Amino acid sequence: MAGCGEAASEAVSDEAPLARDAQTGWGAGDLLGQALARENMAAAWKRVKANKGSAGVDGRTVQETGEYLKQAWPDIRARLMDGSYRPEAVRSVSIPKPGGGVRELGIPTVVDRLIQQALLQILQPRIDPTFSAHSHGFRPGRSAHGAVLEAQRYVQAGYRVVVDVDLEKFFARVNHDILMDRLAKRIADKRVLRLIRRYLQAGILRHGVSSERHEGTPQGGPLSPLLANVLLDEVDRELARRGHRFVRYADDCNVYVRSRRAGELVLQGLRDCYARLALKVNESKTAVAMVWGRKFLGYCFWAAPQGVVKLAVATQAMHKLRERIRQLTRRVRGRSLEQIAEDLRGYVPGWKAYFRLAQTPRVMRELDEWLRHRLRAVQLKQWRRGTTMYRELRLLGASPVLAARIAANARRWWHNSRMGLNNVLPIAYFDRLGVPRLS
Repeated sequence: MAGCGEAASEAVSDEAPLARDAQTGWGAGDLLGQALARENMAAAWKRVKANKGSAGVDGRTVQETGEYLKQAWPDIRARLMDGSYRPEAVRSVSIPKPGGGVRELGIPTVVDRLIQQALLQILQPRIDPTFSAHSHGFRPGRSAHGAVLEAQRYVQAGYRVVVDVDLEKFFARVNHDILMDRLAKRIADKRVLRLIRRYLQAGILRHGVSSERHEGTPQGGPLSPLLANVLLDEVDRELARRGHRFVRYADDCNVYVRSRRAGELVLQGLRDCYARLALKVNESKTAVAMVWGRKFLGYCFWAAPQGVVKLAVATQAMHKLRERIRQLTRRVRGRSLEQIAEDLRGYVPGWKAYFRLAQTPRVMRELDEWLRHRLRAVQLKQWRRGTTMYRELRLLGASPVLAARIAANARRWWHNSRMGLNNVLPIAYFDRLGVPRLS
């Protein structure tokens, strides 16, 4: 759900039953009016601009929409207030999934992103505190790191069998009637409920053809994460009622138990619970298994000495990193090491920040060595001819013998990058270029 909005952070309560106000509904006064108030709209516009994002079906960029709204907003606001506003269709965009296949995003127009963001800022502070403490996805003050650390605590406590549930096309299968029923228990302003339903039902434009949508909530709209959490909160409450140890991040839910038999019973209960929400478990990706080797949000667990459970980067995520680095460090003409270093700075620090919980320093050091090995090979290829290699290596301080040995095998770039080149192009050399480190 990349590109989704988020309201300002609020205190998140511990897990508790729904508050009485949540059961009867909030905002009987005027939630929509609060959403469309000048200050809230200004904050929403600031967030939409910060998120940037591409144009929707109307073709207007964020900047162009800003100019458009100077004239059009009074009319749009009036239609929102009297209930006659109709959202535009969302633009379908397909992006590749890390595990293969594609994920379909629905990109609303900038105007509709603005309205959804304004609604989110009013609704999230009211609804979010009622969610389970075990839900971490797309919530203020919470993150994937919190989910991973909670899972680690369960495994460390001896719950080493995981019920790893994958939902089949969750966002595409959200039942509108069920979702609206759950929202109506939390929101009393019927105009807000009507507007949300219209956003759910807004058409989707694929290859120039607009089609109606009768189920699903498009990934790409600011409201989608909150709506997903409203629907799945029912599962959280059932798991909590039964006393299970679980962690949920969006539609990824792991339950930790002590035995496979207990896990199978939990899984059957989850199947029933999801079925009541008209959601389907993806049986090919769902499993009851030992935690070792299972991935959760890009991480996996490993057993250190003295029974300590530690975190590592999952194999799939590691393969993705290596493939991306290979793409960024291709030995092609016309790209200097400075340019490659700049490209690496656009990717590696973000990856490192996300996987900072990994407790595998040796693996990270080896990745750094492999990356510098590739960069040394790139440099040799860019010099191309043996005479150029010899001259440049000597200028960098290589001995005549080493320079001659490398120059004599001028086209064996990968092999040559091991031959004493570490001393000629040391770590400090790449640090000066601004090549980011993983360790």
